[in-house]
Amino acid sequence: MVLELGQEGCQFNYVVSAHKPTSVQHSAVGHFTSATDLNLIISKSTRLEVHRLTPEGLQGVLDVPLYGRVAALQLFRPASEPRDLLLLLTERNKFCVLAFDEASGELVTRANGDASDRVGRQVELGQRGLVDPQQRLIGLHIYDGLLKVIPMDERGGLQEAFNVRLDELKVVDLAFLEGCAAPTVAVLFEDTKEQRHVKTYEVSLREKELLEGPWQQSNLDAGASMLIPVPGSGGAVVVGESVITFVSATAVRSTAIKPTLVKAYGQVDEDGSRFLLSDFLGNLYLLLLMREGAGGGAERAAAGGSSSFGGGRGGGGEVLGLRLEPLGRTPAASTISYLDSGVVFVGSSFGDSQLIRLHSTPPDPAQPDSFVEVIDSQANLGPIVDFAVVDLERQGQGQIVTCSGAGVDGSLRIVRNGIGVVEQALVELPGIKGMWSLRKTFMDTFDTYLVLTFAGETRVLGMNSDDELDEAELPGFNSAALTLCCANTLHDQFLQVTASGVRLVDSMTQQLAAQWEPDGGERITVAAASPTQLVVAVGGRTLVYLELGEGSVTEKGRLQLEADIACLDITPSGSSNERAEAVAVGTWAMQAHVCELPSLRQLVSEKLPTDVIPRSVLFAQFEGDTYLLYGLGDGQLVNYRLDGGGLVDRKKIALGTKPILLRTFRSRGAAAVFAASDRPTVIYSANRKLLYSNLNENEVGHMAPFNTAAFPDSLALGKQESLLIGTIDDIQKLHVRTVPLGEQPRRIAHQESSRTFAVTCTKATISGEGGDSVRLVDEQTFELLDRLQLQQHELACSVCSTKLGDDPAVYYVVGTAFAPPDEPEPTKGRIFVLAASGGKLNIVCEKETRGAVYALTEFQGRLLAGINSRVQMYKWSEPSDGVRGLVPECSHAGHVLALYLATRGDLVVVGDLMKSIQLLAWKEAEGSLELRARDFHPNWMSAVTVLDDDTYLGAENSYNLFTVRRNADAATDEERSRLETVGRYHLGEFVNRFQHGSLVMRLPDSELSQIPTVLFGTINGVIGVVASLPHAQYQLLEGMQEAMRKVVKGVGGFDHAQWRAFSNQHQPASPATRFVDGDLIEQFLDLKRDSAEAVVAAMGGSATLDSITQLVEELSRLH
Repeated sequence: MVLELGQEGCQFNYVVSAHKPTSVQHSAVGHFTSATDLNLIISKSTRLEVHRLTPEGLQGVLDVPLYGRVAALQLFRPASEPRDLLLLLTERNKFCVLAFDEASGELVTRANGDASDRVGRQVELGQRGLVDPQQRLIGLHIYDGLLKVIPMDERGGLQEAFNVRLDELKVVDLAFLEGCAAPTVAVLFEDTKEQRHVKTYEVSLREKELLEGPWQQSNLDAGASMLIPVPGSGGAVVVGESVITFVSATAVRSTAIKPTLVKAYGQVDEDGSRFLLSDFLGNLYLLLLMREGAGGGAERAAAGGSSSFGGGRGGGGEVLGLRLEPLGRTPAASTISYLDSGVVFVGSSFGDSQLIRLHSTPPDPAQPDSFVEVIDSQANLGPIVDFAVVDLERQGQGQIVTCSGAGVDGSLRIVRNGIGVVEQALVELPGIKGMWSLRKTFMDTFDTYLVLTFAGETRVLGMNSDDELDEAELPGFNSAALTLCCANTLHDQFLQVTASGVRLVDSMTQQLAAQWEPDGGERITVAAASPTQLVVAVGGRTLVYLELGEGSVTEKGRLQLEADIACLDITPSGSSNERAEAVAVGTWAMQAHVCELPSLRQLVSEKLPTDVIPRSVLFAQFEGDTYLLYGLGDGQLVNYRLDGGGLVDRKKIALGTKPILLRTFRSRGAAAVFAASDRPTVIYSANRKLLYSNLNENEVGHMAPFNTAAFPDSLALGKQESLLIGTIDDIQKLHVRTVPLGEQPRRIAHQESSRTFAVTCTKATISGEGGDSVRLVDEQTFELLDRLQLQQHELACSVCSTKLGDDPAVYYVVGTAFAPPDEPEPTKGRIFVLAASGGKLNIVCEKETRGAVYALTEFQGRLLAGINSRVQMYKWSEPSDGVRGLVPECSHAGHVLALYLATRGDLVVVGDLMKSIQLLAWKEAEGSLELRARDFHPNWMSAVTVLDDDTYLGAENSYNLFTVRRNADAATDEERSRLETVGRYHLGEFVNRFQHGSLVMRLPDSELSQIPTVLFGTINGVIGVVASLPHAQYQLLEGMQEAMRKVVKGVGGFDHAQWRAFSNQHQPASPATRFVDGDLIEQFLDLKRDSAEAVVAAMGGSATLDSITQLVEELSRLH
């Protein structure tokens, strides 16, 4: 049944993230999961990740959603705790203390609360949550002029909180000092004359007030922005734009630095003699504190300072001086965490986050100034300022090209769903019935042969001396029969199983070494092998177990089953790679059996949850867990986890509609399973959870890993008419390709006819001086074809690709603004009409405007522009003297700033800076734009789009989404002129752009093929989908969301309904309506079976576990 929208249109929406947030704001290092583990904890806005440091690098332990945006996180250890606890503070002033439960592998909430007060002005420069170094109290700075203090006992228990007054209103930074008898806080603040000073206070828990602290320092560097407490000194380092100063009660030491803006710091040594600093351009520095009694500390620092990362603990003596050493470049950091022995995590909001190693000498001789080696990099799409949805391969699957990053870390990112296959060779070979790869000897690293079987024959392809794929001969093989199974076995032999018997062939002489045939001329129907064993089904129901020796095949046991055998597997799982300890069987009676080897004693027997025959079975190992997978004849996959001999955690998921064949392979060192069917899927595991990613190929019937010198790490895929050999991308749900620009992209538009993109870019400088430019890039290679440089102080604000009037040509139109530093508001700008041809940008016409051109869009052959407070319409004039131009046709004033435009038919939807959404209508007869309706709520808009004729979707700057609807049929003018808010939802992400489109191919047989979807991009790198659902479907999901809230508890005890409630500075919180949270709904697929059944029971009605699972699987295919 294909779902279609009814009369209600697009009022009911499902919001889900296709790409999770990737921009890193905070990180911390400590012993969180156990006393011996070294953990890195990262917050990516609304997600929390816990990693463990292993010799191979970082290993994920947890990745959980949070019902809040993280404003601060800190690890601390109360005196009686064996390991660290985690303090989290969210932007809505909720806080919690979390611990890790080793037994269940989950987070436990030790304490939580809401730190909001009834009155108070939220701080401008971000909330802070700090723990006193001796764990006596937690300090929260949330409101101007107040510090909230929460006393803590030695077990980490929290007591009643109280507020203390801070005389400093504009606090720039706060830090608790280390090495003071009483809890002491240092406050860096700015006074009314814009001078910066630092003061210290002691927090008296008995008197509940702040007392005068041990020291203060006035008139610091005007750009002082950061306090770094120094252990054991009772002092702190104040980082400014051109001076770094250490201040304590006994000493003040300064050093001048080259002017820069330092954004993040990380402590290297426990005694605080070295710190890492990162500035806004991503330059990494080592700050050295020369200290008394540091055992030649000054000499060690002078000898390059960055030597001996890891060891070396200096003394905690008096600070004698400071030095700053440049180490190299990384993406601009928002957080730095020093892990161990020179390994550092650099988290970034504006570029990719990196795991780096610091060396005492430059690791790359080509870069003599860089002491940094990148070990690993995590792609970050944030901030997505703009994006385009295009179908570059022209196969009906959308890709997203984003303007990502900021400053020098700016890049274009090409994001597409699924795993791409890079074709290496394609051979026309219809009718493949099976394929296997063989190595020349058992221990070879590379495969040599590819065995293909067809109805009634078997052919062998081999790598010849020129490393080309060619027909080959294996004389010992029976080539006139269909092969059921083929493998390398120990003692350098090849195994071939056909319906008539088993053949072992010596891989050196290629002659038959041994064979086995069933008695009485019975036929073998199914076979499966390990390097030393073979199981076959004889005459349908008899399971025969054979052992493979050197030149021998010996029968070791038989078992008669009640039904015909449909599939077998003896992939070794556990310690041995050469011997299996069990055989998995699937029968025509839809039974799953696991039998012990060699005795064939039944260990497990279970009915499969299906009435379709299993066609393939496989033991697979992921991250130390063993799974048993059954691929069914209707494209469904059933998986179990093996636990102490039993089968647990049964899950069923639809991968395609045709029979599934399962095969293991390795991709970049990690185990994965290939499920061949009409929608081939790769199954892999992360954080001990099975994940499924579809391949961007369809109708793959057979697959074999084929790793040769000429085609390393390749796969051979058997399609209906051909054999394809290719490599696959990294295994992940979304594939991201990066095109670094070295400057910040702001706007992007795609042009089909010239096969190009136009991208506007801004250069990164400390003063913001550099002029913007428009780049023309190729749509496939993304190489720069041409560049149009704008004037000084001229910013490119908008770009679109459009036809104008009856002119057949397609043009790029770019809108700009002049923003000299002395003008508060741009008073002039320009509109360029550009023709892209032959890889060049030519200016066709240029038009001056009285203001900034914030938005441009095509409208019935005309051009609409949002210019300061006006919406202006231009028409394309007829050529006079062969020159065309833009002629103003009409305009509509009365906006604050017309930032966003969207059109539908004769209607124009305007997103205003402060006045929410307004609806204009074009009266062609009168040649005018008139106001039809508006939303009277004061929403500060960040993006807007049209869902249907009467429903419009907006995003505003308090991270909310809302829909408004016009009442065209209302009785009174007053009602018709009002846009009524029908849907509200707190997304928790700042949306910069909406675009209609989809990331996935819509299969016509899918229930949701007719569902309209809108994509959005956010500052934290989220790509999300808003899908408009029919009312009945929406009601079912709303009931399910309610049930999920009862079963799935938020981390830290945070409440889901409160988190999704719409609120901003003008409106108190109101519950989310007509939006349902897809991220919560899709967690249903990860629930254990009893929890999933509890959700379905709580929903009531006619819902069943299977129907709900199927619906959620369909929804998850929207992205």
